[in-house]
Amino acid sequence: MEYMYWTFIIILFVIAFIGLVYPIIPSVLFIIGGFLLYGVFFSFEPFNWLFWTIQGLFVILLFGADYLANAIGIKKFGGSKAGIWGSTIGIIAGPFIIPVFGILIGPFLGAIIAELAVNKKEWKEAIKIGFGSVIGFISSVVTKGIIQAVMIIYFIFVV
Repeated sequence: MEYMYWTFIIILFVIAFIGLVYPIIPSVLFIIGGFLLYGVFFSFEPFNWLFWTIQGLFVILLFGADYLANAIGIKKFGGSKAGIWGSTIGIIAGPFIIPVFGILIGPFLGAIIAELAVNKKEWKEAIKIGFGSVIGFISSVVTKGIIQAVMIIYFIFVV
């Protein structure tokens, strides 16, 4: 039975990493769900206040990294808040509209469309901002992946 319990916990952690590529999946909830499932199946005893405080700080770091990486990527390439919003909408919608490549094409097109529509940017500049949004998204995925891995490694260390 213990193997089955661990399988469920690992599945939640894997879904959390899938959430890096499909932002509609709330990765952090699946990681915390894995922790809680461990507590239900085995014991909550290893999870003291220090564990939850550290994990809570990691959760805050995850949300901050997500927003900042995208915003920095767009701002560095001359984008505005409209570009950030367009990119964010593209990140969410892209994978559903274009299943495989939508995760990269979505933020690219979202930033371009927003910059063209709202700020009346030139095509060349809007495309540059679109590339900035993709770079920001990729750096966000890498950063969040590292943070999630650290959260799970700390969990394993504690239990």
